[in-house]
Amino acid sequence: MLAMTELFGVVDAFVITSAQNTRHVRTLVDEIERTVKEIHQESPVRIEGLQDATWVLMDYGDFIAHVFLHETREYYDLEHLWSGAPRVPWRGDVQNAG
Repeated sequence: MLAMTELFGVVDAFVITSAQNTRHVRTLVDEIERTVKEIHQESPVRIEGLQDATWVLMDYGDFIAHVFLHETREYYDLEHLWSGAPRVPWRGDVQNAG
């Protein structure tokens, strides 16, 4: 996760993940949407990129989840593009993240 507040100012964080195939990308998108809705009662403001599922952007207002096909993530390399953004360790227990 990248802390984006200082560099971007529009959102607090980018969550970036990837999958080996487009079916897995869609599964990750569904799981993110289900989990955030279940825990925080929030739905994305918009979701873009589901049609080809090589890069799906899930805009939650305060954060943006980027779900990439592995090759697409390597090509766009957001971690390098936003290398000035502090990295935030992921807390695996999302049940207690709220």
